[in-house]
Amino acid sequence: MRRESIIEIAKGFNGIVIVDEAYIDFANEQSMTAELELLPNLVVLQTFSKAWGMAGLRVGLAFASSEIIDLMNRVKPPYNVSGIAQRAVVNALDQRDTVKGWIAAALVQRAVLNESLAQFEFVEKIYPSNANFILIKVTDANAIYRFLVDNKIIVRNRSNVELCGGCLRITVGTVEENERLTSALARYSE
Repeated sequence: MRRESIIEIAKGFNGIVIVDEAYIDFANEQSMTAELELLPNLVVLQTFSKAWGMAGLRVGLAFASSEIIDLMNRVKPPYNVSGIAQRAVVNALDQRDTVKGWIAAALVQRAVLNESLAQFEFVEKIYPSNANFILIKVTDANAIYRFLVDNKIIVRNRSNVELCGGCLRITVGTVEENERLTSALARYSE
């Protein structure tokens, strides 16, 4: 959604507006946290699951006005994040430069993967991405998915998801992983 649209909705809505920024680290856009002063009904959610690689900890953040945070504190369990998870997050925060390096590498690989995928005739569309994955529309998603699984490459078949007919979701991997994927797709197209 466009930033301006979110601001317009939040200004015109007499309730809480929540923005999910799980993939903000991979986006070209600035976080909506910059709008919290202007929009007291805004809640911005972020996570340590994606760019930080800590999905198993289930640790997230909510940025909001003090009034909304007070309401949230009234209904959340008193020990909703384990001590182990808290220590892991504090340790991860000391590794910000490492995480920034991972993000930069993923962004480069996302661009490389986009270029590589665009060369295949069976790729009908590559949707713009602000995440660590790419969504592509292909001529036969089920056949390509099965071929990749047979080659021990796992992508997500989104063909049965509303508005994603014929689509595969490909997570951006390392240089080696992405080359393995594109090599397999080249064999598929032969």
